[in-house]
Amino acid sequence: MSLFSRLRKPPRRFAIECKNSLRMVATALASALCLATPSAHADERLNLLCSADLEWCQLMKNRFEQETGVHVAMIRKSAGEALALVAAQRAHPQFDIWWAGSGDAHLQAAFEGLTQDYRSPQLAQLQPWAQRFAQVGRSRTVGIYQGVLGIGYDADALRRRQQTPPRCWSDLLAKSWRGEIQIANPNASGTAYVALATLVQLKGEDGAFDYLRRLNANVSQYTSTGVGPGEAVSRGEADVAVEFLHDLVKQRVAGFDIATVTPCEGTGYEIGGMSLIAGAAHAALAQRFYEFALRADVQSLADKAHAYQIPSNRAAAIPANAPRPEGIRLIDYDFARFGDPAVRKHLLERWTTEIYAHAH
Repeated sequence: MSLFSRLRKPPRRFAIECKNSLRMVATALASALCLATPSAHADERLNLLCSADLEWCQLMKNRFEQETGVHVAMIRKSAGEALALVAAQRAHPQFDIWWAGSGDAHLQAAFEGLTQDYRSPQLAQLQPWAQRFAQVGRSRTVGIYQGVLGIGYDADALRRRQQTPPRCWSDLLAKSWRGEIQIANPNASGTAYVALATLVQLKGEDGAFDYLRRLNANVSQYTSTGVGPGEAVSRGEADVAVEFLHDLVKQRVAGFDIATVTPCEGTGYEIGGMSLIAGAAHAALAQRFYEFALRADVQSLADKAHAYQIPSNRAAAIPANAPRPEGIRLIDYDFARFGDPAVRKHLLERWTTEIYAHAH
């Protein structure tokens, strides 16, 4: 029908048709805009750098996505690798938040200004050690769990050989362990750096490196991840692993005959860290994940991922299989000193030159 014909219609009918036509146009425009404009959540993407076991990383990623509708792009790296990555991306950060991994690496990132200062409203709900850790890190990191360093061994293999299990750091120097010990490389692994720092605190720096030179003869491999030694023991590729107890317990729960012990001279421990990346593209989402990860109900999910660390939220459930620090001889681990970038660099350079360069 022509416009001229429409104009000849009665005014009321014409007005109704105009109104209907406008309504149709508005509906079409709205539909077009809905097609052209992404949903509110489609643009929300959190870039997560995770240094826990992959199973726990996936659990945290999936739970946050389900709860918020926010897409999480997650990459898993060991603490040492994660620190190197964050440092390399200082000018153009590719991650918004770094969750889990040995606290020494998080502290170095904090001291170098790679992470953002932030005080959570939940801080008072955390264990005292988690709050002290945040203070040492100048509020640029926070403690999310605690794990104790220990020794794991293949109990079945030792029984068959009628070999006495190791009980102390000094026991690992026996010739009977030649080529049977695995420990991670501290340049790549936060676990191994804690071990290195622990020995320095127990024996003094020169005494620790003398010990490591002697231990070198018994080490078959310096793995790239902290969990690598325990996995090697479970496969029968080594008899002894130096690792965090919670990772060794995970192997035992999986059905492997791995026994654990904490060294008689004393041992160190880690506080797993969480840090907001400075200059992150999605800072608001990063804070949202930060608060999510500190909640007691979320930390209580760790058991579902076979993660057996002690959670930092005092109201969180401790996994039934988690090693308890009671009765363990813990050293007074100096997080401020060994999280200092200069100290860390010095120890790693010395380890690389004096120990790793002579590995067989």
